[in-house]
Amino acid sequence: MNPPPFQRAVDTLRAILDGPGPRPELDLEDMPAPQRLAPYAAAMSGSVYRDGGDGETEIATGRLIVLYDPEGRQGWTGGFRIVAYIRADLEPEIAADELIGSVAWSWLLEALEPAGYAGESGTITRAVSESFGDKRDEPSTTELELRASWSPTGEDLAGHVTAWCEVMCTTAGLPPAGVSALPDRPGGAGG
Repeated sequence: MNPPPFQRAVDTLRAILDGPGPRPELDLEDMPAPQRLAPYAAAMSGSVYRDGGDGETEIATGRLIVLYDPEGRQGWTGGFRIVAYIRADLEPEIAADELIGSVAWSWLLEALEPAGYAGESGTITRAVSESFGDKRDEPSTTELELRASWSPTGEDLAGHVTAWCEVMCTTAGLPPAGVSALPDRPGGAGG
């Protein structure tokens, strides 16, 4: 039987997974949680899709793990710790910007601010994959990986899941929820 604080966290995750979803481009799923990080753990995965000419294309993926130890741990504020991972395709011009790591980290902190967090830590990695030999005709790809953990300052985890979803979509290049991208017009801005 789960301790009440962790059961409330599991119920929150279940309500989000069973609900309408925060955005139509985002698909959330339950996933097995790692068992050795804390006495109690729950996890979900997410994928962000963009419509392409031949259907939907996955442009970002992520995992969110909720850890709970009733005794707490060194570096945790309280009994909970959240671990997040996001991997997103980037345009080569954006990946070349030396500030993209700092910008992506600021997206995370800004998204978490309304939910409340402490003890944040993480890394941002930019990767360029080039193809050679029989794969030489495949285009180069660039990606950003965000790995982060933090302690929620309250027990309501819905805001933390929302923040993770928001950052995954932002990293994938989608406009903020409720904002539409302007369509390209022939002839540029002046018509």
